[in-house]
Amino acid sequence: MSATVHAGASASELAAATPSTRDRYVDLLRVASLGTVVLGHWLMAAVTTGGGEGGRVEVGNLLAVEPGLQILTWALQIMPVFFFVGGFSHALSYRSLSRRHPDGDSLYPAFLRARLQRLLRPTMVFIGVWGVAAVLLQLAGRGGGLLDVALRLVAQPLWFIGIYLAMVAFTPPLLRLHERYGWAAFGALVAAAGAVDVLRFALDVPYVEFLNFAFVWLAVHQLGFLRADGRLTRPYLLAGAGLAGAALLVAYGPYPLSMVGMPGEKVSNMAPPTFALLCHGLWLVGAVEWLRGPAGRWLERPRVWRAVVAANGVSMTAFLWHLSAMLGVYGVLLALRVPLPAPAAGAWWAQLPPRIAAAAVLTAVLVAAFRRFERPAAHATVPRPRGSAHGPTAYAGAAAALGVVLCLFGVLGLSMVGFGGLFEGRTALLIAVPVSAPAAVAMTLGGWLLVERAGRGGPAGARPA
Repeated sequence: MSATVHAGASASELAAATPSTRDRYVDLLRVASLGTVVLGHWLMAAVTTGGGEGGRVEVGNLLAVEPGLQILTWALQIMPVFFFVGGFSHALSYRSLSRRHPDGDSLYPAFLRARLQRLLRPTMVFIGVWGVAAVLLQLAGRGGGLLDVALRLVAQPLWFIGIYLAMVAFTPPLLRLHERYGWAAFGALVAAAGAVDVLRFALDVPYVEFLNFAFVWLAVHQLGFLRADGRLTRPYLLAGAGLAGAALLVAYGPYPLSMVGMPGEKVSNMAPPTFALLCHGLWLVGAVEWLRGPAGRWLERPRVWRAVVAANGVSMTAFLWHLSAMLGVYGVLLALRVPLPAPAAGAWWAQLPPRIAAAAVLTAVLVAAFRRFERPAAHATVPRPRGSAHGPTAYAGAAAALGVVLCLFGVLGLSMVGFGGLFEGRTALLIAVPVSAPAAVAMTLGGWLLVERAGRGGPAGARPA
């Protein structure tokens, strides 16, 4: 957007100030991918209660009840598109900062702060609100039923924040590889992801599958670099190869049909990611790029573009709070003693549209309450400390790197352990290390403060895109 627009500008003002060089389709993809994830979660959630007055509340998955619907994940599992868009945006942002920076001393911390402000500020507010609520509920002796489920589930989408943090952290070295080797750098990541699955499934090498958290998602991210350089010129080939590869791997390999995790399955395409999920990501990226022409012309309409700008300004807040809204709707239904039909039954399908509508309304209320935290903080640029690259600016780079690592492990740990059992010392294993919710929150907060402090001495104009 135009640099002359003030920080509190409305969506209409931002839309009117959009420069002609802005790639509007990328903004649409960002909003559409997060919106599809939200809708998919609302569709798949299947809350049930046990028999009797104090029946246990459980949240299942519609796709586990109706396996035939798992093919829908080939359209609804659209997170690869968001990471692809991230690669595009990160490449442009890093290059823009590089051009404005007189030297490279504080470029990395400034880049991290610029890219992570809009992501981490609303995330820390979300963590803080739920953390305080969890403490108060436990002190009051409240729990059981849907409350326990909510405390466990609402933090799960934070896994996406952790992966995205890793992509931001690795952007500078991977962008340099891209600029030197182009498609070969992408191909190396694809080959590495395939080799991991061979070691995992053919040779039964233990723990090697976790490497694909890096190789699969960073390969999709690398496609964003190619898009930024205008090198995705034949997206139909990418879409066709990806779709054919995913179909063959599912049909003849050890891979399940679903592109999201299913309860009780021995192999998940998501956790850790598989080569089949990478092929799925390739076909999705190719498909959305194939539609870029007509979508770009549609986005030239003022009303359409204003809607995209408005949605883009609250998309992360809506993503963070959408599960809270969904569980809140179920809480109201349980409080009103509305029967919850069996998942996939006729009555369940009849309840689905009003449940989704109610969740959308409650999400809008939460967005109205917390949207201001998605706007980047307006800090004046602090002059860089005097000294050589071995002085304070070099320290800032190390501090920023440590900060993003702490944030990454903090949000990943919290996504696994949730907010329940704070006083009982409940933990979850994160790379063989037990992590509690308080420790995860402390890592995230400490890491965020390090990134903020280190990045404030960066170049003028270092603002989130």
